[in-house]
Amino acid sequence: MNPIAPPRRRAVLAAMAASSLVLPAWAQSKAVLRISSPAVPDDWHAKMWTVFKDALDKSAPGEFEVQINLNASLFKQGAEPAAMARGNLELTTVSAADIAKIVSEFSIFTAGYVVRDAAQQQKIFNGPIGTEMFKTVSDKMDITILSTCYYGTRQVNLREVRNVRNPADLKGVKLRMPGSKDWLFLGEALGATATPLAFGEVYLGLKAGTIDGQDNPLPTVKAAKFYEVTKQIVLTSHLVDGLFIAISNKALAAMSAAQRQKVQAAALAAAAYNNENRTKEEAQLVEFFKKEGVQVSTPDLDAFHKTVQAAYMNADYAKTWPHGLLERINATK
Repeated sequence: MNPIAPPRRRAVLAAMAASSLVLPAWAQSKAVLRISSPAVPDDWHAKMWTVFKDALDKSAPGEFEVQINLNASLFKQGAEPAAMARGNLELTTVSAADIAKIVSEFSIFTAGYVVRDAAQQQKIFNGPIGTEMFKTVSDKMDITILSTCYYGTRQVNLREVRNVRNPADLKGVKLRMPGSKDWLFLGEALGATATPLAFGEVYLGLKAGTIDGQDNPLPTVKAAKFYEVTKQIVLTSHLVDGLFIAISNKALAAMSAAQRQKVQAAALAAAAYNNENRTKEEAQLVEFFKKEGVQVSTPDLDAFHKTVQAAYMNADYAKTWPHGLLERINATK
């Protein structure tokens, strides 16, 4: 038997019921932004996500719940774009190689010795070339690129010391590369035997000798502690590498115009933080590695440049590049 509640009690119960309805609605209005990155915590492109989160917390308090997942703990490296297309992920950094899997013309930015340095990279992607290329990425991949991060200039890092003057001196070297055709092509163009391996397995692979070397920018070599299991860095400077902070179009479409502007601003702040610190650290690291007992050598860069460029121009890659794009990149100063 359920007795009828007195008026005052009924009012209290009604207020409690109303509040129970209001709170979940408030919680649901907070947009969840899941971030997946293969970066190790000590790397600048891992730390920049905290800058992104802090910027949003300040500019849009209570509007977003930013969830940062590092060490490829949420999705494996390279699997993020597909997860974004499925609606399982909102934000990540994508590489030119990730993009080139879908947008073939983007492979020009995976080619060795195309982009000259970090300053030119930013001018390329913050100018008309970037606007055009990013629109194609949005149309074909359903993601929007928010900002460009300087990942660093890639160098060859070897377990054992070798006399490396030109690409022929890397013959037979099992050089770890990320597992896509663009990366593997670059490894072969450098003269090595390109060997695919996930980033999280590189340290143990070097230690065990299942690979003879790896290529990465110097800040990543330090952050991932690869210098502990290698004896030489060859300054081939074969690729001025970039990562692009990207958001799924679905997540972007669910936001108000003001929220989209705040997310864009946070991504630009994160990229600026990464770029400043990575460039500064990169300039200081040769001396750090020498103090750690790693031999640092500079090969015949002209020989590497000519060999690698010839490999691309004689392959199908150059055929996918839009007419005149290479010339426009070269003219960007």
